[in-house]
Amino acid sequence: MRGFASWVVVWFVLASAGRGIAQGPRQSQPSSSAKHGRSSLPPTVSGIGAGTFANGVYRHPALGLSSRVPTGWVLRTEEMNSREEGDSQNDAASGSLPSATPGTTEPSQGARVLLAAFSRPPEARGEDVNASIVIAAEPAATYPGLKEAAQYFGPLTEVAKAQGFTVDQEPYEMEVGTKVVVRGDFHKDVGSRVMRQSTLVFLAQGYAVSITVIGGTEDEVEELIDGVKFGAAK
Repeated sequence: MRGFASWVVVWFVLASAGRGIAQGPRQSQPSSSAKHGRSSLPPTVSGIGAGTFANGVYRHPALGLSSRVPTGWVLRTEEMNSREEGDSQNDAASGSLPSATPGTTEPSQGARVLLAAFSRPPEARGEDVNASIVIAAEPAATYPGLKEAAQYFGPLTEVAKAQGFTVDQEPYEMEVGTKVVVRGDFHKDVGSRVMRQSTLVFLAQGYAVSITVIGGTEDEVEELIDGVKFGAAK
């Protein structure tokens, strides 16, 4: 059970650590650099659709999901999907993030990032942790035998540990509005800082959907998670 989950975690960790990510020609896309209030979501992503972003809130009616994005944050949804679809050899030659970590597969067909939001541009270095939100969907059929959301934490935990994260608590169920999700919490020391990551996972409409947030404090992580809401799917 390795693939897209691994790819998202590694890209996300590098961006949030403030290490910067080399940008190729895709950097010139203006819409994906939009700040809070402008939509930069592609028109279609995977069989469940892309959702919408407006007035600081991402919404995906088919999943009954919404996520609040703090004012001033930047969106990088298109870049992440472009990297998934692009030539991994070009990324390697440019010194940017490889599309898969050692021992993993390429991102699976039909897997897409639905939302990628950062408190500052990932390519901009900073002293503090780059707080972030990424929502991704991957066909559950990618993982033979995947019946429960908790199983999805197999690859996520493996890659998180490989990136230097420590598991704070084994995956556990929690209620978020009308949805029961599985949550896993991690942390990583980055110099004098502590990077905290929490991932919520649920299965819906044949997809494994993950909501990953990164912050510099527990309060920051909890505030981002509190911005995630579930209602009745449409």
